[in-house]
Amino acid sequence: MSHLTSEQLNGLKARLEADKRQTEARLGDQEHYGLASSQRDDTGELSAIDNHPGDLATETYDREKDVALLEQEDLRLARIDAALEAMADGSYGICRVCGEPIPYERLAAVPDTVYCVEHSPRQDESYRRPVEEAFLQPPFGRSSLDEHEYNGFDGEDAWQIVESWGNSNSPAMSENRNAEDYESVGIEAGEPDGYVEAIESFLATDISGNHVTVVRNKAYYEYMKHKEGDGGLEEE
Repeated sequence: MSHLTSEQLNGLKARLEADKRQTEARLGDQEHYGLASSQRDDTGELSAIDNHPGDLATETYDREKDVALLEQEDLRLARIDAALEAMADGSYGICRVCGEPIPYERLAAVPDTVYCVEHSPRQDESYRRPVEEAFLQPPFGRSSLDEHEYNGFDGEDAWQIVESWGNSNSPAMSENRNAEDYESVGIEAGEPDGYVEAIESFLATDISGNHVTVVRNKAYYEYMKHKEGDGGLEEE
């Protein structure tokens, strides 16, 4: 015999039926949250290929959000249908795992549940992560060759160049705890890009190796400022 009164059951059933109608109406009005149309239709063009990457990223994000909302509504409908079926067969209000009565207070708060608090699957933490994370972690780890004593240009250097154009970090948030300005925010911000010794970045020769030239770049002026090189370079 159910521990719920007829009045309680009728009230919960009315709420479930109302929730089901509202959920189905939302799905119908939104055309399955926009998934009934293609991404090409959303852009209003014959092809989305020539669109700016930022526009495509926005459309892709919106489409992913639509999928998540649709899955949420589908899950809600499934839970409501399961609760209504349990009412029809007389098992509503009894936990499907332990068989103990579910308190009315819980059913009033979550009428579509068929589990007690202890055995509710919603409390199980999901450890599922996108498969891409295993491939991308750690950042630039697949192409960073520092541990192999490689001094050439690698994935870490590529990231540093991109990062130098700006990010959302401030010196206070930087991984570099000694960062005092925005130029020091990036990972290994002071590390030379594409060379080991500063002189390698501004001293050059022609194809024969005979004609030596000096490229007066930032590294060159830092080199001369710290009096690391021969002053004769200034005469070149």
